[in-house]
Amino acid sequence: MTGIPAAGKSTVADRLARRFPRGVHVRGDMFRRMVVSGRHEMTSAPTDEARRQLRLRYRLGAAAADAYHEAGFAVVVQDVVLGPVLADYVGSLRSRPLVVVVLAPRRDVVAAREAARPKTAYGGPDRIAELDAALREDTPRLGLWLDTSDLDADATVDEIVRRGLHEGAVP
Repeated sequence: MTGIPAAGKSTVADRLARRFPRGVHVRGDMFRRMVVSGRHEMTSAPTDEARRQLRLRYRLGAAAADAYHEAGFAVVVQDVVLGPVLADYVGSLRSRPLVVVVLAPRRDVVAAREAARPKTAYGGPDRIAELDAALREDTPRLGLWLDTSDLDADATVDEIVRRGLHEGAVP
């Protein structure tokens, strides 16, 4: 599951994982937070080291997802994966069936959600616009894309359960 920050990924992924008898929610950001010294954050002008750490985070998320799946769990991986790298990330996951879900609420909805939450993911409205453009213009149309602007978390999970295997499955 991907989307820009404040799209609802954490809440939706957690609720979706809880719908399975044996469900796991892998939060990609936890791998970023494990770096307690020497971390380089992704910005609008990332350093080479920030890009390297992001690729490492993606590899670790995919490896964790595959390990949990091999142990018999239904796994929901959630991270910000935008642009052409989404295809690479999906290709690195071995487990099947594999469903890709992209949460794509409108920019104004993301801005309102961002303003209402305690953590801050953006440096202002320009950053929201930049990431939204990366999602809509540069990210390949893999899987199920959901405009969740008018859906709460439970309704979004219902849509994923109803449509995911048919519209979101990737080979």
